[in-house]
Amino acid sequence: MSMNAVVSAQHSVARDWNEEILFAIRNDFARPTVHARNLYHSSIAMYDAWAIFDDTATPVLLGNTLQGFSAPYNPIPFPENPEEATHEIMSYAIYRLMQHRFRDSPGATEISISINQLMNSYGYSLFSNSTDYSTGSYAALGNYLASQIIAFGLQDGSNEAGDYSSIFYAPVNPPLILEEYEDIDYINPNRWQPLAFDSFIDQSGNVIPGGIPNFLSPEWGQVAPFALDSDDLEILNNGFNSYVYNDPGAPPQIQPSVSNGIEDAYKWHFALVASWSSHLDPSDPLRIDISPGNLGNFDSNDWPSTFAEYQNFYDFLNGGSLSNGHSLNPSTGMPYTPQMVKRSDYARVLAEFWADGPDSETPPGHWFVISNYVSDNPLLEKRFGGEGPILSDLEWDIKLYLALGGAMHDAAVTTWGIKGYYDYVRPISAIRYMASKGQSTDPTLPNFDPNGLPLIDNLIEIIGPNDPLAGDETIGELKVRAWKGPDFIEDPTTDIAGVDWILAKRWWPYQRGTFVTPPFAGYVSGHSTFSRAAAEILTFATDDPFFPGGMGTFEIPQDDFLFFEKGPSEPFVLQWATYRDASDQTSLSRIWGGIHPPIDDIPGRKLGENIGAQAFQLALDYFNGKVLSAEENEPDWQIQIYPNPVDGLLQISHAASITVETIEIYDASARKVLSFLNENTKQPVVDVSHLSSGMYVLKISTSKGVVSKQLLRN
Repeated sequence: MSMNAVVSAQHSVARDWNEEILFAIRNDFARPTVHARNLYHSSIAMYDAWAIFDDTATPVLLGNTLQGFSAPYNPIPFPENPEEATHEIMSYAIYRLMQHRFRDSPGATEISISINQLMNSYGYSLFSNSTDYSTGSYAALGNYLASQIIAFGLQDGSNEAGDYSSIFYAPVNPPLILEEYEDIDYINPNRWQPLAFDSFIDQSGNVIPGGIPNFLSPEWGQVAPFALDSDDLEILNNGFNSYVYNDPGAPPQIQPSVSNGIEDAYKWHFALVASWSSHLDPSDPLRIDISPGNLGNFDSNDWPSTFAEYQNFYDFLNGGSLSNGHSLNPSTGMPYTPQMVKRSDYARVLAEFWADGPDSETPPGHWFVISNYVSDNPLLEKRFGGEGPILSDLEWDIKLYLALGGAMHDAAVTTWGIKGYYDYVRPISAIRYMASKGQSTDPTLPNFDPNGLPLIDNLIEIIGPNDPLAGDETIGELKVRAWKGPDFIEDPTTDIAGVDWILAKRWWPYQRGTFVTPPFAGYVSGHSTFSRAAAEILTFATDDPFFPGGMGTFEIPQDDFLFFEKGPSEPFVLQWATYRDASDQTSLSRIWGGIHPPIDDIPGRKLGENIGAQAFQLALDYFNGKVLSAEENEPDWQIQIYPNPVDGLLQISHAASITVETIEIYDASARKVLSFLNENTKQPVVDVSHLSSGMYVLKISTSKGVVSKQLLRN
């Protein structure tokens, strides 16, 4: 990501290793949940390698208990040169962690070569494997720190040992076979539908065997978070127990329409996606001002909540959303210069730029790239939170990475817990389903169906006998004016699909034909959640909502940026006054890209705003030595159950600072099947051999509150 900034020739060791992690992510499978966790865990390694020598800061893991996992640490003598010691400890910790996490990546060889070269450039041996740091070896302490993070990750609920696969989730809809253009009027239109490809290629360019990608991380809500509050956690069941933080409530479900189908919220949201698809033709002469003087600066307190507010906030026909713009650049005191750009170029570039980052480092990694861009700007004054002395590059990077990594991880835990529970449909399935049904606007016209698409002049219409699309089987069916799709692109360096009337049952999002839509449910938008959380972190960390100098930029060259097709037709510059403006642009990009309707967007923004604030505050508490131990709070992470899945005896381990009082087990129907008062002052053991195979919830009442755990009886 070559953003316009003056880059220092010498980066901190934390920055060097962050660049290696981003390189590894680009060479791994495109898994935003997994890589948010990788960025978070690596930020712990960086921070703890520094914090153990700081007079004030509290390490996250070393010598602490993190969400039920204790990492013993016997402090080593204070080094003569703490920065050199931190450099070596951090390097070995990240090196060993990356060797473990990326050993099975499709780009494992390239990753290994790169991190070996960095270690060699530092003069560190690749063969120092000991974890016995009692000798005072900084290499051994780094290896030990990595071993503790790896051990923590193997029990944090991510199922890392099972390659992060889900255990309980199963889709309710059969796959959409993309090559056959079949009617799909038989699916459940409120639930996610898998896609069947001849060849599926993820957004990192990896061919995924099997042709039908599985739902990525539907059970991720159970992964141990950074700063999420257990008071905001609910265990909900929609076929399996889902761990849901800050439940936003259900998205709109399709409602039968007597007429005027556009008045149904479900139909409006997905018809808007189809409408914005008509903006993607470079032959369209319409130009819009994309400068910060016209876009951005919208107060989050005014985000929509009701259907009427959504209709007012998003421009259904023309694209975009309510925006106030910025009257002046606060850094220069001058107005922002207008930048008139073709709407078609702008919309296509946004859809690709924000998809997973220009270099496919996934959304969490993309925001680390942006944070590094901000940190490299010489106009930035590195006072964390705007207070205290100017920090060294090392301390700044370490603190920013912990706050940002924690926020990205919490955004993934929250978002994918919600995705797994609500299992909400994507636009390609919703639009094709409604088109297969018919039109829902006028019962006196042909092909009326209460669950059909709404008719909209010059956008969604009925095919008549004289229509160019008319044929023996298409007269009376629906057509949509939209991007024509990947079938019209053989060579993306020369071809442009353009916009025209197409069969509505053949609508495509603006994506590659080998990818089409991310392999997981839509609600809520991960991009909206990740981006707003990151924007909050950068705003709080810099104590300024604006990019340094009042504007962040990214140059877009003519005909040499888009990957889905040729374009853009003219060069221009993406511009953002504030981090929140960039986040809002991310959210809109997913609608133009055909990936999300508005209802996926706004709840994600709201969640991200809160997640960012929580993560930043907890990071500050670590920096200021206010976090003593997870045992002091959060009882949920002080209790572990094993084995799980279980056949007979279930053991319950807990921290010494709490007392287990009662234990109850509920089946999938919320019926209590076991209850007893705990009289064991040590670690309780429960015989569950009499229970039938299946999913259960274990409720444990403790001296510090009630803890719920998911339990599988084999």
